[in-house]
Amino acid sequence: MSARTIFLSKLIGIYLVLAALSMAVHKQATTETMITLVQDSPLMFVVGIMTLAAGLAMVLGHNIWSGGALPIVVTIVGWLTLAKGLLFLLLSPEAAGGFYLGTLRYTHCFYVYMAIVLVLGVYLIYGGFRASEQK
Repeated sequence: MSARTIFLSKLIGIYLVLAALSMAVHKQATTETMITLVQDSPLMFVVGIMTLAAGLAMVLGHNIWSGGALPIVVTIVGWLTLAKGLLFLLLSPEAAGGFYLGTLRYTHCFYVYMAIVLVLGVYLIYGGFRASEQK
């Protein structure tokens, strides 16, 4: 397994766990922030640009579709980040609000989404540190 896969697995995993725990502890503030975000075009643009840059960096630096589950999961996270950045940039505030708050039911399914992010983060941390020990 490449050093880049191991590094990104640890980085993304730790980020996801810390972000999910912080967001879960501050549910009210997190949901209010998301509602405000999707209704504010300039803020959506800034967040979209940053998310797009992070997604592009991950896709260009790690587009590996073989070698086991860990490299593929890291690659999928990169592509999903890129897609999220594009959605933030391309959707109008009304469409973004409808998608995130309506279709995905973000506020209603908040803890489900946090659990998914937490489990993904734990998997990436485990896989990254386990791969480091095997080298």
